Amino acid sequence: MHLPNLPITDALPELLRTLETHAIAVLQAPPGAGKTTLVPLALLEAGWCAGQKIIVLEPRRLAARAAATRMAQLLGEPVGQTVGYRMRLESKVSAKTRIEVVTEIILTRQLQDDPGLEGVAAVLFDEFHERSLQADLGLALALDAQQVLRPDLRLLIMSATLDAARLGQWLGAPVVSSLGRMFPVETHYLSPQRAASASRRPHEKLQDLVPVLVREALQTHPTGDVLVFLPGLADQRRVADKLASLPDYIDIHTLHGELPAEQQDAALRPAPAGRRKVVLATSIAETSLTIEGVSIVVDGGYARIPRFEPRTGLTTLGTEPASQAAADQRRGRAGRLGPGTCYRLWTEAEFRDLPAHLPPEILTADLSPLALELALWGAHDATALRWLDVPPAPALSQARELLVRLEALLPAGPPTAHGRALARLGLAPRLAHLVARGQQIGHGATACALAALLTERDILRPADGSFGPPDLRLRLEALHTGRAPLPGLVPDQAGLRRVREAATVLRQRAGAKGAIEPDVAGLLAALAYPDRLAQRETPERVRLLSGQRATLAAEFFGQQDQFFAVAALDGFTAQPRASLAAPLSRAELEEYFAAQIETRDEVRWHEAAGRVTARRLRRLGALVLSDANLPNPDPALVAAALLGAVRAGGIGGLPWPEAATHLRERLAFAHHHFPDNWPDVSDETLLAELDDWLGPYLTDVKSLAALGRVDFTEALLGRLPGGWGQRQELDRLAPTHLEVPTGSRIRLDYGAPATPVLAVRLQEVFGLLDTPTVAGGRVPLTLHLLSPGYRPAQVTRDLRSFWTSSYFEVRKDLRGRYPKHYWPENPLEAQAIRGTKKQNGL
Repeated sequence: MHLPNLPITDALPELLRTLETHAIAVLQAPPGAGKTTLVPLALLEAGWCAGQKIIVLEPRRLAARAAATRMAQLLGEPVGQTVGYRMRLESKVSAKTRIEVVTEIILTRQLQDDPGLEGVAAVLFDEFHERSLQADLGLALALDAQQVLRPDLRLLIMSATLDAARLGQWLGAPVVSSLGRMFPVETHYLSPQRAASASRRPHEKLQDLVPVLVREALQTHPTGDVLVFLPGLADQRRVADKLASLPDYIDIHTLHGELPAEQQDAALRPAPAGRRKVVLATSIAETSLTIEGVSIVVDGGYARIPRFEPRTGLTTLGTEPASQAAADQRRGRAGRLGPGTCYRLWTEAEFRDLPAHLPPEILTADLSPLALELALWGAHDATALRWLDVPPAPALSQARELLVRLEALLPAGPPTAHGRALARLGLAPRLAHLVARGQQIGHGATACALAALLTERDILRPADGSFGPPDLRLRLEALHTGRAPLPGLVPDQAGLRRVREAATVLRQRAGAKGAIEPDVAGLLAALAYPDRLAQRETPERVRLLSGQRATLAAEFFGQQDQFFAVAALDGFTAQPRASLAAPLSRAELEEYFAAQIETRDEVRWHEAAGRVTARRLRRLGALVLSDANLPNPDPALVAAALLGAVRAGGIGGLPWPEAATHLRERLAFAHHHFPDNWPDVSDETLLAELDDWLGPYLTDVKSLAALGRVDFTEALLGRLPGGWGQRQELDRLAPTHLEVPTGSRIRLDYGAPATPVLAVRLQEVFGLLDTPTVAGGRVPLTLHLLSPGYRPAQVTRDLRSFWTSSYFEVRKDLRGRYPKHYWPENPLEAQAIRGTKKQNGL
């Protein structure tokens, strides 16, 4: 076999020698080295491969088909002879096929159906640096199969940018490197001034700047084709519209995985003589594919990234900056065939701020497909397999919970017969469940159509390029009729064809018959996304089963539509946009989700009303199916709700009567001086023990205002462990009042536990020699000696010293201000009095 002389050619002898003696190897080769096409063909000649097949794993369908086509051309054969391919819903293989290029889910199915991979000599993992979920899973299963069943099975991991040394060390495998051939690429960044004037919104920035840069590149460089990287199809359409006025000799092509093969081939082929082309591509063109004639790259700098949020269980699709590694891959496309030029839609400083790599999908994705495959493999503990990055336990646990809800797994972990059937359909678990259950309830044809729709890009788009109506029924109607269901919508005819082909295959697999019924779209979508059921909350917003909100404008649906199934969400925000949804009726919810509906009495504190309210609710997650007043709620629930309100407002918010406040101060005094015998009554302790001391007194209390009826004094005294005897002891240690020489009973102030206060008019304590005490004589009172007008005249804790010293200065001041009152020269022997001298006959 004569192979072309590409950079990888020099590394092939070492690679063949390595695989003669090692069952696992790592091949590191830069983009354009030729590893995807030449390595499988070279391995066919190895002795250990005689008569057996080689499986080449490609992460994308377009790359798989292109690689198989190129290898077949090198052999001078059509695809399907020595070299063929398999992918979901399409294959070209025969009994003669020895190299099968497969997409990732196909490898997983092959391993599950035949863990020993009988008749397979080697599995090649191409572009492993992309670290897709299925590639990581396929490698983990292949390593397990190799260890247990097939020690002779060769595994070759091929990558352009992955840290090959790290991968080789992890696998315990030798690393073979190819130098590759990369021509110099001149790189241009946006100027800071131009970047500052651009929109901060990715789609607006791309729409405004990319057409300008393409025109500049075409004018600056008289030869060479242009490859433009854009995140999504909508961006491709907007940019294509703005480039429509280019000269007639320049052809505009789009390139993405859902294009018909002839359109993909047209984008990949060199432009005819005398013509140039501009290829608007998604990130699919970063690796594997060689697009003939490209010497100029315009990199928009963004990618469409799915992101799974374990907190909500939702996967949303957002436009994010590409990584440095992806940007370098894109830049390299301009230098594969000769010197090239790259225009980047960001400044040099912004490039340095990009992440080096995006995290591998296994760390950020919905793991339900992986969880089902692990259950089918018998790996109940994921850590029993070998992973470059171990699947996160919380996300894996959540995935298993979803599979239990989909009836694919038993709660203990093993797969059910239904779960095995789902895997055989070749779809994600949600969509496979949709097809299987849809067939069971008599809507099989519609279920297959809807599943096919949800695996493809949207088949409807508004003529003005805006977001289309999210109603899934419109897509089913367009699929059924082939026409636009509403004015202003444009069906994607190629997309319609792909969806119909996929739906036909699914109907054959499921044995489904009948016509498409758009009106059951909501019910069927609910079967696939039971965790994304939603209820209308405002004209612009719905509340999902999890409690999360999503934007879904009522203008796209009928006024009577209150419940929805959401099939797709866009945007990494607290309130994403529901981009695909359909309504379903309350009766459908009641019938098909009856096991999940709960009737619950909800007793809670209503802040605005200032009271506890009681409702009887029938709920499906966060969705409220009915809500009625509950006339006689459980008193314990009422008390709990009221106690919750007290906790939120704090102890100080309680309506403490004066007597209870004074008692609490006396208890605080006793605790301060005798902490072992008296309970703590601080805010923190009372709040922590609220249920114990206040809860029993909340019978028939439903509002904070009604708390005024609570006997707080008795509630506090109820905390005394010594009962009635300790209450009497409190009166002895911390009496409420003290009798002074005039016979007046003056209330003591225990506001400061360390220093209680007796505030008394000075004349009422004449003749009292020593400072009064409390706490059994241990704590002297702080005397606030008052004037006849009850104004403070002196503060002392040593009354005898006051009489013999400070009194005379105080007497001099008070005699002048209160001449009608008694101010003796010898207060120690004077008679204590109330009122004036005249009133006392002095």
